[in-house]
Amino acid sequence: MNGRRTIFRVLLHKQPQLFLCFSTLPSFDSLLFHPYYDLTICISFLQTCAHHGNLSKGKEIHSYVLKNGFLNSLLSVTSLINMYSKCSLMNYAVKVFNYLAQEDKNVYAYNAIISGVFANGFSHNAFELYKQMRCVGIVPDKFTFPCVIRSCSNAMDAFEVKKIHGLLFKLGLELDIFVGSALVNTYLRFGLTEEAQEMFDELTVRDVVLWNSMVNGYAQIARFDEALEVFRLMGLNGVIPNRYTVTGVLSIFAMTGDLDYGRAVHGFVIKMGYDSVVSVANALIDMYGKCGCLIDALNIFEAMNEKDIFSWNSMLSVHEHCTDHYGTLRIFNMMLGELVKPDLVTITNVLPACAHLAALVHGREIHGYMIVNGFGKDNSLVNNAVMDMYAKCGDMIYARLVFDNIREKDLASWNIMIMGYGMHGCGDEALEFFSQLCQTQLAPDEITFVGLLSACSHAGMVKKGQEFLAEMESKYGVSPTIEHYTCVIDMLGRAGQLQEAYNLVLTMPIEANPIGWRALLAACHLHKHKDLAKIAARKLIELEPGHSGNYVLMSNVYVVAGQYEEVSEVRHTMRQENVRKTPGYSWIELTDGVHFFVTGDRSHPKTDLSVMA
Repeated sequence: MNGRRTIFRVLLHKQPQLFLCFSTLPSFDSLLFHPYYDLTICISFLQTCAHHGNLSKGKEIHSYVLKNGFLNSLLSVTSLINMYSKCSLMNYAVKVFNYLAQEDKNVYAYNAIISGVFANGFSHNAFELYKQMRCVGIVPDKFTFPCVIRSCSNAMDAFEVKKIHGLLFKLGLELDIFVGSALVNTYLRFGLTEEAQEMFDELTVRDVVLWNSMVNGYAQIARFDEALEVFRLMGLNGVIPNRYTVTGVLSIFAMTGDLDYGRAVHGFVIKMGYDSVVSVANALIDMYGKCGCLIDALNIFEAMNEKDIFSWNSMLSVHEHCTDHYGTLRIFNMMLGELVKPDLVTITNVLPACAHLAALVHGREIHGYMIVNGFGKDNSLVNNAVMDMYAKCGDMIYARLVFDNIREKDLASWNIMIMGYGMHGCGDEALEFFSQLCQTQLAPDEITFVGLLSACSHAGMVKKGQEFLAEMESKYGVSPTIEHYTCVIDMLGRAGQLQEAYNLVLTMPIEANPIGWRALLAACHLHKHKDLAKIAARKLIELEPGHSGNYVLMSNVYVVAGQYEEVSEVRHTMRQENVRKTPGYSWIELTDGVHFFVTGDRSHPKTDLSVMA
């Protein structure tokens, strides 16, 4: 019997995939009561469950361990803690840890629970367990410190890191490569670059993990030049970058918008075969997206054999970054079709697309999904995104309901409501919200007054708008910017006070930009004032000679005045200057999605059917 057990253990150690075969047997229970299923094999199975995230089988083995009294073994306890941690069931892992009497807990048990707690995002709890470990007199080892150091990093506690560094020196562990890498990365996160460099220089063994700590550490604090210099030195020292190096460097080029170097790293990725790694592909998508190369990002995404939630979210973010809101909804629908469950990042990427497209049906469905799944209940950022979507889609009743249900309203919450009421011509409501805002502890900012002045413009409250502009700095401490003056120019123009609008353009303390002049030109078109329109159009063409909107507005002024020769002259000038008008498009939201239509476009699959009808 002992010989059979030995053979079984050796096979399991050499070929852990055997466990997967056993798990497909008709009855796993029969294996549990096999005569040579002992503690050693239980531990091997638990390790395999942890590796594959097989929680159900792990629980079955846990039951067998309990029934047979194997839980008295520290090795079985640490294996169970590791299995539950890898399966993200930390309440079970903590219960197993607490099952041990305090006097029976050793450094291995503490290492297992600290590592599991930290890996599941509970940095504070990991550090508390470390302090408990120290209080009961258990001496940490080199496997304890990397997680503890990083938990201090997440808690932004530099003093504790320096205390740990002192203890490491006392224990003679400061030169361990994994501990040193954690220290380097943490010092850089705190901006302590001198301490990080000293630690790096002291380490005699410098593997790729340590170099990555330097590269990624500098990247995280936006010290991109230093990060790239370390990357260059890494190559000179003969250290081959791995996938973690690549993702760190790609994040730098994504932030700096350096497409040429990003493409060079992409070539290296293909050469090393890292392009099949999901995290690297995600980093490439992000880099190309932030560099404005939507097609390249989409090609990488579509070539991926395996996609995780980060892949989908990266692609959604890329479309939003490139203002392809229709593409955002298309990717989102594909994601749902693949049965990928959206998370908060997904929601915050898709809601702005719904807002820009006024896709109210999609927005309501997403809001319903959030409510059912408990997303964003106390998250002001997500609630503001929902409120903004309703406001931009014209549903101010639902926007108000969301606003009223936010427990802690920030300034952005108030600004969204003021802006929403303003853009829909509800001036009284916008002013009422502003009055309520002033009664809180929050102070209005530049965005608040853009919304307020826009509300006055759309509601025709000229006198009130002029009062707000005059009182902005003296009463509220907010200096008017070009956006505020442009709102007032638009307000005066809508009200037919064209001369006052023109005088403001000439006399305001900030030089008028093309938007201000265009607001004046639009007002001239509205009120058929061609003489002032010519002045505004000349200034606009001088500032933006390639903007088609300037020519179109002036052409429309002449059309209204019946001066068709001047219309032909404007269009001739456009042809000479090679200025092309961007074709207008419209869209409609149906149950199967948002459909786009461009003038002369015959690409819609139901075009021929509509002609026949």
